Amino acid sequence: MPDYQAPLRDLRFVMDELLDYPGHYAGLPGGEDASPDVIAAILEEGGRFAREVLLPLNQRGDQEGCVLEGGEVKTPQGFKEAYAQYVDGGWPGLAAEPEFGGQGLPASLNLALSEMICSSNLAWGMYPGLSHGAADALRHHGSDAQKASYLSKLVEGVWTGTMCLTEPHCGTDLGLIKTRAVPDDEGGYRITGTKIFISAGEHDLTENIVHLVLAKLPDAPEGSRGISLFVVPKYLPESLPDAGGRVGERNGVSCGSLEHKMGIHGNATCVINFDAAKGYLVGPEHKGLACMFTMMNEARIGVGIQGLGLMEASFQNALAYARDRLQMRALSGTKAAAKPADPIIVHPDVRRMLLTQKALAEGGRMLVMYTGQLVDLAEHASDAAERERAETLLGLLTPIVKAFLTELGFEATNEGVQVFGGHGFIAEWGMEQFVRDARITRLYEGTTGIQALDLLGRKVLMSQGETLKVFTKEIHTFCQAQADNDALKGYVEPLSRLNAEWGELTMAVGMKAMHDRDEVGAASVDYLLYSGYVALAYLWARAADTASQALAAGKGDEAFYRAKLATADFYFQRLLPRTRGHAEMIRAGGVSLMALSADEFGLGFEI
Repeated sequence: MPDYQAPLRDLRFVMDELLDYPGHYAGLPGGEDASPDVIAAILEEGGRFAREVLLPLNQRGDQEGCVLEGGEVKTPQGFKEAYAQYVDGGWPGLAAEPEFGGQGLPASLNLALSEMICSSNLAWGMYPGLSHGAADALRHHGSDAQKASYLSKLVEGVWTGTMCLTEPHCGTDLGLIKTRAVPDDEGGYRITGTKIFISAGEHDLTENIVHLVLAKLPDAPEGSRGISLFVVPKYLPESLPDAGGRVGERNGVSCGSLEHKMGIHGNATCVINFDAAKGYLVGPEHKGLACMFTMMNEARIGVGIQGLGLMEASFQNALAYARDRLQMRALSGTKAAAKPADPIIVHPDVRRMLLTQKALAEGGRMLVMYTGQLVDLAEHASDAAERERAETLLGLLTPIVKAFLTELGFEATNEGVQVFGGHGFIAEWGMEQFVRDARITRLYEGTTGIQALDLLGRKVLMSQGETLKVFTKEIHTFCQAQADNDALKGYVEPLSRLNAEWGELTMAVGMKAMHDRDEVGAASVDYLLYSGYVALAYLWARAADTASQALAAGKGDEAFYRAKLATADFYFQRLLPRTRGHAEMIRAGGVSLMALSADEFGLGFEI
């Protein structure tokens, strides 16, 4: 069985030293409760829960999967008991508002906890994962009655939430949905239709499941402008004055089938049928997509964290194996003379794979926690300009976090299998499960291609580059401040060049797109990957500065800081050059992509 230890030392480096989380929390309204002692206790207990409770269930959940019997889903052995411990520990309400029973701590703490959960048991973590987004959507857009009926139960964790968007004939193009909502004579609506790929859509962990469903009213305009959002519970809450949130009658919601999947077997991915189910409108009519984006954006960051978590888990196990596995002698001479062969960690190519995992995981952690500060500021900063800046940066970085970290997660887990060689292909070691689980992260909550279009088309070009400039200006300011720092020259100079090129590439694509909109689609994925590598380079440069200062100040833990600098060197010398290929492909444009007709693709074989 794979092992896992929460990377608490590295997490504290990122939070305390690199990003100054103590100062960040001290400056947040209500952030005084997030004291260093409280944060340390939360992280340590979260790491213990992940390792001792969730990790032992990960392979079992993959092997057992979920079972649908009589319309009810039974989760793998131990999942329900683990969820009860999760609720008893108060984890669902960590960052929720106290008025609904939450602890009121900053949302960024949830991101750190989420990484630990994703590393130890991704499939289990998906059950409570969407509940946070469902609660946020209702908090921002729900009526007072809806908040009273659902929020405290979601925050407590005794109910969970889902997001029901996709239908058999449409995924990304939600304007094509067929699910209908017809007003009834009781002040609600009757929802009829079928949704697919619904994560945690049916299970036995909680007494109720709250579905947030996109549907169209009878008078809805065509396309995405006609979508409304509804809350549709599995069981209708009792409306009696003394009901206290008890569930009442079963609603017209059922699980039609479970999907048979490549990975995340322990999570129930459901076909959910709504048969004149009772639902209630959330937000204004025909504005459901805008309301759902509250949940979708949180989910997208959460999926990026899934990629990060799997990177970390794969790296830890590949590293342990590489230290123990004996194979051949080092090319530079014997390193373990008392043994029949040297451990494979001495071989340069194994080190390449391990360092790739390490640099991407540690860089990804910096990006997630940097984004976490923006989440806190966008919600709670007292200054309006600071909130607006945080929201702008979040808009830019959310598709990068989602798509870039999941692309890297799939790469890193594949490298983990490669370190194990043939043993990595064998199920008992658990490495191949990381790959299978990682594969879905590039697909759900918007594929990499969709995130890339969102980044380049909506966030950057539609703002005429102004959104991008907020981030590139921050990078430029850092580079200027460090221009005379000889210790950082190897980081600052390439970062400065790439930061300038980022704007040039944006301008070049924008000019081409004025004549041919396909140029945006042709460049978008390479543009997103380029953007991701530059964003990580900025954070790695800052990390190198932080580590250098710690060594100069004699803070102790010298091995940790030296390793941080060596990993930064590897990132800049062996991973950041990938931007050259992406830049060339962006410049190449879409001519070669669009040259073939649809019929010409199949020349050479019969269809």
